[in-house]
Amino acid sequence: MKGIGVEVLGSATFAEVREVYLRNHDAEQAHEANTNQDGEENLQRADELLGSWWRVRLARTDVLDVVLPWHLSEGGGIELVPRSGLTVRQAVDRIRAGGRTWAEANPVCSTKVGHLKQAPLTPVYLSTLPVSHSDYSDLLVREGLIHLDGLHRMVAWELARRLPRGAWLDAFVAGDVRPRVRTADRTS
Repeated sequence: MKGIGVEVLGSATFAEVREVYLRNHDAEQAHEANTNQDGEENLQRADELLGSWWRVRLARTDVLDVVLPWHLSEGGGIELVPRSGLTVRQAVDRIRAGGRTWAEANPVCSTKVGHLKQAPLTPVYLSTLPVSHSDYSDLLVREGLIHLDGLHRMVAWELARRLPRGAWLDAFVAGDVRPRVRTADRTS
């Protein structure tokens, strides 16, 4: 599977993945456009589709290559990610290029991203295949590291330059990553 290069820390059960997710992402948390319930549902879809989970560490380049599904910017005026998908790198470039125009057209998404720039680097949730949901149905890239939860966080951390060279980010990945493991090279 092209594009996956991770440091595998070990396998995880779905119960462990869900417990960590719920600890950091309360579906009842009061904030505008809370999508934590959607994230939890994506985890369940990924578990049903792929059945295995791995706790991994991603280098910055891996994070920037994560494929994001369609995202209308929390109901904003300019979609952040088209239905065909973008990588985190491309989404960050889109925000930087859009500047104030993008932020004004997408106030909720822009506020989320701004708030998360200083948020702790908590695990993100990915899969090796797109899950069965309309947001993923038109993705051009059908394998690799595919977003389940963490879009705003990954974008915010890169915008804030918090994913410098050599940084590692914990993630849970649904699907088999073992055949695609790279040797730990902390210079990437």
